[in-house]
Amino acid sequence: MVAEVPPPPLAAIRQRVRDELRDRILTGRLKPGDRLVERELAEDLGVSRVPVREAIRSLESEGFVVVQSPRRVVVRQLDRSDVEELFDVREALEGLAAGLAASRATSKDLRKLERLLEDAAKATASSQASRITALNTRFHDEIVAIAGNGLLSTVLQPLEGRLRWLTSQNEHFGELLEEHWRLFEAIKSGDAERAKASAAEHVRVNRAVTLTQLFGA
Repeated sequence: MVAEVPPPPLAAIRQRVRDELRDRILTGRLKPGDRLVERELAEDLGVSRVPVREAIRSLESEGFVVVQSPRRVVVRQLDRSDVEELFDVREALEGLAAGLAASRATSKDLRKLERLLEDAAKATASSQASRITALNTRFHDEIVAIAGNGLLSTVLQPLEGRLRWLTSQNEHFGELLEEHWRLFEAIKSGDAERAKASAAEHVRVNRAVTLTQLFGA
């Protein structure tokens, strides 16, 4: 007799639905202005409307969607001011993370960062855009983990999705790889100020490229 497999817990379903909808926005399958209809999404994802409704609330708090009325929810269109503010916050927080990481990184931590960059180099050589973006995100996430500051992680958590979206806008992959190697070398040096400066410069370059990409010169 085959034992029945229990259904996944509700929390796991909520997280899956939220992650899937966020990923659709990040990858452009759901575009700014697109409407999110609970019933249609529930049918598409094979779930009830409850986890979809909760996922939409979560995405609203993350800044990805706008509830225009009780029956109308759309993907948010970020304007130039929104993007500038995100980069301001990113520059401050990533500088802090890099400085702390330079002070605290172990040889094991550094090897982990180096392996991510080696994988990113291979992905860049073969123009695997989605893999490059994923590896770049993991590289920055690993720096935050090495920084070892719980409050910093808490502050970054609700911004992670939008920061990942910003990262995905810059497709100058060769230049990004070079900047990440410079940031890695700064962290490896153990010099917190050098690492902060390298992180800030990386964000400023990325800001200029992204703003041009999204809004023109």
